[in-house]
Amino acid sequence: MGTYQNIYKIVKSIPHGRVMSYGQIAAMIKSCTPRMVGYAMAALKEGDVPWWRVVNAQLKISVRKSGSHDSLQKVLLEKEGVKFGPTGKINSSFRYNF
Repeated sequence: MGTYQNIYKIVKSIPHGRVMSYGQIAAMIKSCTPRMVGYAMAALKEGDVPWWRVVNAQLKISVRKSGSHDSLQKVLLEKEGVKFGPTGKINSSFRYNF
């Protein structure tokens, strides 16, 4: 199984209403970096991988250079019950520790 497929398998396992960081996911895969996880998320086409459950190390949504996926990501997480603080940080109780 390739690196991207391993990343997608882990992301699919993140429960509804929980998040993991790029770094958490990378640490679970040999020779993987948080940046590689980000590239894998950016490479996704339509499908069943809940990309919106992956956030940065500060438990914040990473702003994208193009598009409005960061706004969509916040909406999707809020629909799952994830709470954000005034600075945009997700409450640590929503972090999933695989």
